Amino acid sequence: MLKIAQHYDAPIYVAEYNKEATFEEFKELEINVIGKRHGGIPPYGRAAQGLNYGFAFLNYKIDEDYDVINAHIAPSHWIRENNERVLWYCHTPLREVWDLYKYRMHLRKFYKRPIYMVGAYAVRHIDRKIVKDIEYIIANSNNTKSRLVKYFGRLDADVLNGGVEIELYQNNGNDKYFFYPSRYSPNKRQLYAIEAFNIFKKNYKSKQGKFKLVLSGAVSKDKFYYDYYLKVKERANVVGDVEVLEDVDDERLIDLYSRCTAVLYAPINEDYGLVPIEGMASGKPIIAVNEGGPKETIINEKVGYLINSEKEMAEKMKLLADHPNMVDELGKRGIARAKRYYSWEHFFEVFDKALYKVAKKNEEDKE
Repeated sequence: MLKIAQHYDAPIYVAEYNKEATFEEFKELEINVIGKRHGGIPPYGRAAQGLNYGFAFLNYKIDEDYDVINAHIAPSHWIRENNERVLWYCHTPLREVWDLYKYRMHLRKFYKRPIYMVGAYAVRHIDRKIVKDIEYIIANSNNTKSRLVKYFGRLDADVLNGGVEIELYQNNGNDKYFFYPSRYSPNKRQLYAIEAFNIFKKNYKSKQGKFKLVLSGAVSKDKFYYDYYLKVKERANVVGDVEVLEDVDDERLIDLYSRCTAVLYAPINEDYGLVPIEGMASGKPIIAVNEGGPKETIINEKVGYLINSEKEMAEKMKLLADHPNMVDELGKRGIARAKRYYSWEHFFEVFDKALYKVAKKNEEDKE
């Protein structure tokens, strides 16, 4: 969203803005905070927060003149209720009430399930009503598009992968650790990566020396997610040689990418996933689960590996640990792929044309 706002010098409308908790560059842009409690829903973890954000957009009317509204993270697309000419760049529909609904329900305590069920039903009703009216939708992956088709019947959505700043990333060698950066959440499955590393540790002995696993990500204050983070730390301590980092800054993140042996990625049916792209831009092989977005971005055995179990992940970790030359070769191919398909230059070539299809100016030209 930052890159798009910078590219078009566009004002940004948000439900909440914490200057100190996001990118510095946002301070140079016009930020309009529309409020986060229009729904009046009492605080109840992340779900209630999302609903409050959703109602903020649902009830908001933009008074200033504009050509097109570009919505991003759901439920910001609810801005369409009172505003026209919306292009929704869909990172994913609301997973809490759609594809991950049963999974989330299973994780909740039994006495909280009725509230969750009623809330999910209401959100689905609003979501369907609004999505059918959105003028143009671009999905960030074919996986995300499949959800738009399945849950909303939007067969007309186009696909455009998100970009990364390729030039920021670098390869500074191989310091013999596997790296998994992602916010701590059950659906990101850090425990999956830890179990794979545990299998790797038990079965791997080499002249290359000892390897470790490094995890990095944001830690939510929400009890549901924080409890999972504590489970990750506990299991990491038991397995050993696992470093659990919190909220590292961009400079540290890029450095961690640059020195790892390979990047691991294990989320449940991820919509797209920037981690494999950033790993490729850093010249590192990717070992990812064979589901969701990684199936589209990773060419198996060319820039990394798609695996189907913790055991398979451990086997690929062993393969790369044993063969540093293979690490280098896969990494070189990854850089080439990232530059060709996932640069911002490529993104805006397509996105410019998409915006024009929806924009006010285009409507005036037709008249």
